[in-house]
Amino acid sequence: MKKLIIVIFLFTCIKTIGQDTDQKFIIITTDGLRWHEVFKGMDSLIAIDKKFNQGDSLGLFKSYWSNDVEKRRSLLMPFFWSTVKATGQLYGNRLLGSKVDNENPYWFSYPGYSELLTGQVDTLINSNDFPPNPYENILEHFNKKPSYKNRVAAFASWNAFDRILNEKRSGFPVINAFDDNKVALDNHSMKLIHEMVETGFKPFGSSEILDVFTHFQARTYLKEKKPKAFFISYGDTDEWAHHAYYKYYIEAIHQFDAWVKELWEYVQTDPFYKDKTTLLITTDHGRGNLKKEEWTSHGQSVPDAHETWFVLLGPKVKPLGEIKAEHQYYQKQLIPTLSNLIGESFKPSHHIAEEIQIPMRK
Repeated sequence: MKKLIIVIFLFTCIKTIGQDTDQKFIIITTDGLRWHEVFKGMDSLIAIDKKFNQGDSLGLFKSYWSNDVEKRRSLLMPFFWSTVKATGQLYGNRLLGSKVDNENPYWFSYPGYSELLTGQVDTLINSNDFPPNPYENILEHFNKKPSYKNRVAAFASWNAFDRILNEKRSGFPVINAFDDNKVALDNHSMKLIHEMVETGFKPFGSSEILDVFTHFQARTYLKEKKPKAFFISYGDTDEWAHHAYYKYYIEAIHQFDAWVKELWEYVQTDPFYKDKTTLLITTDHGRGNLKKEEWTSHGQSVPDAHETWFVLLGPKVKPLGEIKAEHQYYQKQLIPTLSNLIGESFKPSHHIAEEIQIPMRK
């Protein structure tokens, strides 16, 4: 009888260990999305301004406005304020004391993504034209682990990610902007999407594609290749803001929320991912709000553009919803926090920030 109990105990331990080492993660970013829209919904002062609403303030108010802030933000981001609120954690509502910021002093994209993905700040990384990143990123690090090797990939709308993630050194596919996606997955769907990218409307020129193409490439890859460490970066929120098109910025936020919902529902129904996948959702920098006209901009000249936010969903994330607490967290802490959640170490050669001690399920 004692031998039987020991065998059962050992089998349970082995099974548990197997489950713990089979954790997956998906990092999702949307460029330059302000915390104001995430936590307060559409900004009426911007939406009524003729310089920004593309002649459709009535449509914006009909679709996204309520005097009640909780209803208003739910109209804009229904997935965030239903499923995420019920099962995850949302950080960055500064009205409640939850402060999340860039630690880097520049408050624009390359330094922001580098801080996020490497877990530290180097002030020499001070340009969007910076060469390939000298620091090891989380995806590169996990691609070296035997249990993740060749199960890592990244898809992004902006063409700088080849450098931000140092694709040549990292050894996993980084499909961004107008890259030929068959390098990652050679099938009919990917070829069709690439043809659409090449021949379709290019509102952002040669450096960035519309998010619809990024999303469907990433979704196809996720379903076909089943990566264990995955990165998706959307860009419409930043591009339409820089163009001063608040209508399109708002609609891009609403669409982003729907795409995150689709991805989460997929991983929660696929046996490979279900209850074994953690999502980190965030942005690379903030935008102006102290001066309403600066909502289109960011960088050192915009005093509040360092303000960001993040969301966590996953099997070990305690379902606390919107975090209502006084704290100061930084972008560089998010990857160490994610690594801790999935029970896998991230120990590159460079020094990284301390993880955030978030409440976890037992």
